[in-house]
Amino acid sequence: MAKRLTLFIFIGLVLGIVVGAVMHATLSPATITEASKWFKMVTDIFLRLIKMIVGPLVFATLVAGIVHMGDTASLGRVGAKTIGWFLGATLVSLTLGMALVNLLQPGINSGLDIAAAHGSSGIDAVHADMFTTITEMAPKSIFEAMANTTMLQIVIFSVFFGVAMTAVGDKARPIVRGIDALVEVMLVVTNYVMRVSPLAVFAAMTKAVATNGLGVLLTFGKFIGSFYLGLAMLWALLLVAAYLVIGRRALTLFRYIREPILLAFSTASSEAAYPRTLEALDRFGVPPRIASFVLPLGYSFNLDGSMMYMTFASIFIAQLAGIHLSLGQQVTMLLTLMLTSKGMAAVPRASLVVIAGTMAQFGLPEAGLVLILAVDQFLDMGRTGTNVVGNAVATAVVARWEGQLDRAGSPVIDNAPAPSGGLPPQPVNLERIDQAPLPDRPQA
Repeated sequence: MAKRLTLFIFIGLVLGIVVGAVMHATLSPATITEASKWFKMVTDIFLRLIKMIVGPLVFATLVAGIVHMGDTASLGRVGAKTIGWFLGATLVSLTLGMALVNLLQPGINSGLDIAAAHGSSGIDAVHADMFTTITEMAPKSIFEAMANTTMLQIVIFSVFFGVAMTAVGDKARPIVRGIDALVEVMLVVTNYVMRVSPLAVFAAMTKAVATNGLGVLLTFGKFIGSFYLGLAMLWALLLVAAYLVIGRRALTLFRYIREPILLAFSTASSEAAYPRTLEALDRFGVPPRIASFVLPLGYSFNLDGSMMYMTFASIFIAQLAGIHLSLGQQVTMLLTLMLTSKGMAAVPRASLVVIAGTMAQFGLPEAGLVLILAVDQFLDMGRTGTNVVGNAVATAVVARWEGQLDRAGSPVIDNAPAPSGGLPPQPVNLERIDQAPLPDRPQA
């Protein structure tokens, strides 16, 4: 099933490019605008369905992962290793973006006129403020966080809830069984939603190409080419890091996550790839209690592709405007982005909110952001696919550090027959509470 879905997604991607190019060449701008509304509706419905899934799925899998850790010492150890990797990967990504944009200088003599980019970008920079960002990390309501799919707030509440269940001990056993059941139910719902993903990919690509045309890629060719070169280098670094930790199976990991990467690339939404990434890691041999803890954290703290884009795009705009940023200013910008980006929503163009706030702080013209919006869809696709790679590598590495990476991997179940009742096969089978009982609550 997974192989067929990957093929259908790729077909939808190619057909979307072809149909969009034909529409852009043959139809009037007014007709394209009207037709794009229908394509946008299809994509928006799919992404809304994904948001419907991700909140409950992240909550259930993260709570189950914490409970099945067995004790708070294990949770702290895994959490420390996870955050350590995330901080290192973030620093490498931001530094790579800064180094490449200074080396290649795509904004110098590019032929792009920043003065011609009139109007507002429509990107609200208020939420990129450091103090606002830190404050909004704390959830005031889990229901509000679920409704808005605010990933970091969901993660924080889930950590509190999971740790509290571990402290309660045997009294929480019925709730744990319910959480395990919720995971399996949500994964079945995910299978249903994913069946329409090729159509959503086709609609997204058709709209993007029909509206902007393939010619826009030539206009911004140096900028886009430089950025994708940076992404390729980042992928290579992630592959090397994975190889150093987990050995030759690193290549197998990349093969397992090809469908989530393609889905994230096509829809420009990391959230769309979350359920399939979780399934791929399970098949690769990462224990569910590790994957369901590390992966949700990665969606708030480890968006490697977006990190690299932030420094790259910010300094590119400075180059377009002829503004020289000293090394000290660039390092300050890097550290600012490193802090303000944490908790950034894994949804399309969320990184632009952070960039907007950084531009205001360093006196960069908003017209530069207006200019790159023309190709941001194509850039967002690359950085979102890279986010999936970075989080998958991080999860596998933490599992290896914990000595819990199954060398053989879990059985591949793509072609397994559906169980009675017509339900599709379950991609993840969390350890049952009766197999790993909760520790007793400490006595006063």
